[in-house]
Amino acid sequence: MAHVLVVEDDVDVASLLQQVLSRVGHEVDVVHDGGAGLDAAHARHPDLVILDWMMPIKSGIEVCSELRSDPGFADTRIMMLTARSSPQDVSRAKAAGVDDYVTKPFTPRQLRERIELLLAG
Repeated sequence: MAHVLVVEDDVDVASLLQQVLSRVGHEVDVVHDGGAGLDAAHARHPDLVILDWMMPIKSGIEVCSELRSDPGFADTRIMMLTARSSPQDVSRAKAAGVDDYVTKPFTPRQLRERIELLLAG
């Protein structure tokens, strides 16, 4: 299965993501701010990074942009998981390099399906 890095400052959402992904066999690391997210990504080179947009230290957009500027992360899939849902937000995230954009609230099943599609592609 895949190695997934969850970068989410809401402890409850992070815990839910860890449970959902671990149940289907993924190895999951969780950090709670964008700075720690960058450090963890560089240390572990995950297959998938799931980013919240609004976080301490660095936003999900900043983390995504920094990862995409590093050729070592060209094959890493990035999902933005956020409450921000305007078309401008989606466009900005896509321009920063996200592969998928999921808005909160979400169902565990919806998230699993989107993640499996992302990892397969």
